[in-house]
Amino acid sequence: MTNVTPALLAATLETLIMVAVSLSFCVVFGLTLGAWLAISSPQGIAPSRSVHQLLAAFANISRSIPFLVLIVLLLPFTRFLVGTSIGTAAAIVPLIVGGTPYAARLVEAALLDVDPGLIQAVVTLGASPAQAVWKVYFPEAIPGLIRAFTVLAITMINFSAMAGAVGGGGLGDLAIRYGYQRFRLDVLVLCCVILIVLVQAIQFGGNSLARRLDRR
Repeated sequence: MTNVTPALLAATLETLIMVAVSLSFCVVFGLTLGAWLAISSPQGIAPSRSVHQLLAAFANISRSIPFLVLIVLLLPFTRFLVGTSIGTAAAIVPLIVGGTPYAARLVEAALLDVDPGLIQAVVTLGASPAQAVWKVYFPEAIPGLIRAFTVLAITMINFSAMAGAVGGGGLGDLAIRYGYQRFRLDVLVLCCVILIVLVQAIQFGGNSLARRLDRR
C-alpha cells in the first residue's frame, strides 16, 4: 500500500488542479453566457428570440456531445493550445469547453429564479440591462449561483476522471493504469474512495455556504 501512496497523492493533486483551473474559467464564461441567456429569454429584461435561440442552441449542442468524444474532437485544438494532447494541462482544455455550457444553463436557471418584481423595479428606475445584472440579478442569486457552481464542481470531478481514460492524468488515469490494467483492486478502490470524499466535501461546503448567504 505504501508504494502507491505517492502516486495517489500526486494524482489527487492533479485532479484538484484540473478541477480548480477549469472551474475558474467555466465560472467566468458561464456567468457571461448565462446572463445573456437570462436577459434575452422571454422572461428576461431584454427579450430577444434570435439571440436567445442562438445562445441556447450553442449550449444545447455542446452539452449533447459525450465528454470522451469531445476530448477526441478537441485533440488538434488542445495540441495547438498547450503543445500536447496528454497530461493535466491538456485535460483542462476539454474540461473548460465541456463545462462552460453546463455552467451557462445553471447560471441562467439561478438568475431567472430572482424575484421578477425586484428586476422590474430597477428597470423602472432606468437601469440598463448590464446594471440590472450587476446590481440585482447577481447579488440576489448568490445562494442559487453557489449551489449551481457546487454542482458544476462535482461535474468537473466526474469529467476529470473520464479524462484519465485517455491519459488526462489525475485519479481517473491512476485508476485505469494502475488499478484496472495492472489488476490492483486496492488502487482502484482507493481512487474511488478519494473521489467520493472530494464530492462529499464539495457538496457539504457548497450547501453550507449557500444556506449561510440565503437571505430569504
